[in-house]
Amino acid sequence: MANYLLGKEMMWDTLAYHLYAGFSALHDRFGQDYFAAGPQSYFNPYAYVPFYLLATSGLPALAATSILAVVQSAILWLTYEIAVAVAPSEIPAQRAAIGLCAVLLAFANPILIAELGSSYCDITTAGVVLAGWLLLVRAVRSPGVVGIVCAGLLLGAVSALKLSNAASALSAFALLLFLPTSWRARVRFAVAFALALGIGFLIVAAPWSIRLERHFGNPLFPLLNGVFRSPHYTAGPMLDYRFIPYSLAGALWRPFAIETPVAMLDDEFPSPDLRYAALLILAVLVLLRLIWQRARNPRSVDGTSARSAATRMLAALGCGFLVDWVLWLRMAANGRYFIAMACVAAVLVVALVFRLLVGWPRVRNYLIGAILCVQAAQLVLGAAYRVHVPWSEGPWFDISVPKSLTKAPSLYFLYGNPSNSFLAPFLAPGSGFVNIGGAYDLRAHGANGRSIRSLIGRYEPHLRVVVLDTQVNAAVAGKLPDFTLVDNELARFSLRVDPSGCSRIVLRDTAPAATLAGAKPPAAEAPAAVHSAYLITCHVVSDPTAGGSLRDEQRAADLVFDRLENDCPTIFSPRRPVTRNYSEGNMHLWARQYPGMGLDVYVGSGRRVVVRNFFRGGSAVDLGSEQQWLTVPPHLECDSRGRRYYVRARSE
Repeated sequence: MANYLLGKEMMWDTLAYHLYAGFSALHDRFGQDYFAAGPQSYFNPYAYVPFYLLATSGLPALAATSILAVVQSAILWLTYEIAVAVAPSEIPAQRAAIGLCAVLLAFANPILIAELGSSYCDITTAGVVLAGWLLLVRAVRSPGVVGIVCAGLLLGAVSALKLSNAASALSAFALLLFLPTSWRARVRFAVAFALALGIGFLIVAAPWSIRLERHFGNPLFPLLNGVFRSPHYTAGPMLDYRFIPYSLAGALWRPFAIETPVAMLDDEFPSPDLRYAALLILAVLVLLRLIWQRARNPRSVDGTSARSAATRMLAALGCGFLVDWVLWLRMAANGRYFIAMACVAAVLVVALVFRLLVGWPRVRNYLIGAILCVQAAQLVLGAAYRVHVPWSEGPWFDISVPKSLTKAPSLYFLYGNPSNSFLAPFLAPGSGFVNIGGAYDLRAHGANGRSIRSLIGRYEPHLRVVVLDTQVNAAVAGKLPDFTLVDNELARFSLRVDPSGCSRIVLRDTAPAATLAGAKPPAAEAPAAVHSAYLITCHVVSDPTAGGSLRDEQRAADLVFDRLENDCPTIFSPRRPVTRNYSEGNMHLWARQYPGMGLDVYVGSGRRVVVRNFFRGGSAVDLGSEQQWLTVPPHLECDSRGRRYYVRARSE
């Protein structure tokens, strides 16, 4: 039902790389594609195979997404099993009630709801994480090498499928500390778990990693490239700093901050969630009560052996969650990567309420009801959900491609971000794809340049470019969009667009995501056109003179950027990224992007040098004029502590 009400998912990631990932898992693309979907082209793609098969099966979109939603909803059943396992009660009906309340609270997660029936594998792999944790929780009650080894295999495999799950795999070691056995036995179990973890990871990662090592010299490419040093990618850290707290104070406040309906906190959309604040408060109250009870009666024990085992399991679960929370805040703080632990948080909240108010059942019921009602209100009033289009009888990707493009293979330069790599399964077999002007700037020299020029030589003269038509009247065939920015990117490879050989690809039911990518929604067109987008594909021809008129200007901009990097290497990192040309008409703009701190630096309007944070937003910082930097460079004051930085021109 939730999947139906939310509409057909058409998020940025779906068009950028999810469909391409599933396609590339079943088709060897290394010989004909190069960064077709940006850096995400080379993440382990096997988790996206089910989505790809369903999306291209010919099934109506609603049927395909419903199948995914049913599979993904298994995470709620696993939440129930964990809740029943740690329930502080021996009464079956009460244990079932605890499980049901935990499921309701786990479901009341706007991020989880938004991913039901979607192409995202976060929720699918989160179910495997919960399965591994369930086995470990049960091992805390009754240790057994089989359960612990199976948990290790599951968590290792799911970490290989999506590396963000590695935090949950590592934090699972905390549960082993609570095994009711000797320390020597715990060490043996931990070793068995670690070996199983590694074996599970290798089994799933090896087929893809061997290909990556063979082509790029990095088995985890583009990740950990600071270690493996592949020349095809930057050696700088590949971290997303958008959601990571700036400071310790921000990290400590995060459980309460997440409770507010604010965008760009732990998700791009407002996703308020009171579970973490409630969990923190309840944990403190339970701890204070335990201290008070022990102070009054130092010899007190926790009732029956069954209740003592439940207490130990709950403590193990809470300890593992705490470790995972810290790792998550440090590595990403992205709510999509925390879906499994969000379900664990729901279990902990309900279990702690039952434990804290064991003698006041009416108060307990009122409190759990209040938590569920408040979170339900947040879902309705404060949360925003996925980008979608209304349901139709067509497939997930309803694409009309000219017949000529389905017969003769060509090398396609996919311009923009998202990459529109989802076109790969619908064009002629044997076609190649390169994403230019996208999430990662490809150099015209070095390993990038050699790889791209090799593909150009292989496919020439069958070269084409694909660009989203952002014109207001894009639905009306006729006027071509402006190709200036596209030509700026192609000029690095001595190429340009030939507007005399263009065709149009129609994408039905994809307009919202296309709008996010820069398309302007049609103002007064038929309802069907409102939910459609249009891609223009044109021939690309060789032009040795392309970009020649701006080369002197780029040399000057490069000198400015280089001097900035030399002055503040910790801020502007990694050093020497590609200089992008956004020149159009009389407006000339040059830019470099520094993902280490999430910064853009421009030399543009008024020939000023400007830096801004493209993750955090806020005001841009003027660092002086281009002429100053070319003649007598100003001195910079800059500093970096954790994720916080500052940079400014020093006043003399």
